[in-house]
Amino acid sequence: MVEERPRARRAARPAGTGAAVRRRTREPRLTKVRSRAGTVVAATTGMLGVSSTRRAAVLAIVVCALALTVAVPLRNYVAQQQELAAVTEQQEALAAEVDELTRESTRLSDPAVTAAEARSRLGYVAPGETPYVVQLPVDPSTEVAPDPFRDEPWYRRLWRDVSEGPA
Repeated sequence: MVEERPRARRAARPAGTGAAVRRRTREPRLTKVRSRAGTVVAATTGMLGVSSTRRAAVLAIVVCALALTVAVPLRNYVAQQQELAAVTEQQEALAAEVDELTRESTRLSDPAVTAAEARSRLGYVAPGETPYVVQLPVDPSTEVAPDPFRDEPWYRRLWRDVSEGPA
């Protein structure tokens, strides 16, 4: 910053004094001579003799360093939160499956349910009962497409399936 000195008021001069008189009566002052460039440098130079451009560059480097320092842990935190959410969802699904399997196990532990399942799924019959198997006729409206390769030998069919893929 350039400091300005306060100017003293001059006493009123009598009329008729010219410029020559002013030059003679003026006393020389001791001042520091500064060029315009020196004034600009002095105005832009801040604390510690560093220019504002350099201060801005240092500030930008510090901000970038802080951002990079914070970015990696923040990315890890977000990734761990996503992983935790996925694991929690998976754990809830497994807990629901365990509950369903526990109910099924409790239901199948009843002997009457076990006997009914054996009769329906496996076709078991109690001693002294007569089993009947009912076969329903084929619905005529649904036609089965004839196999065009029915008369073909097995090795040609195998080679066709390997080379072309299944039909």
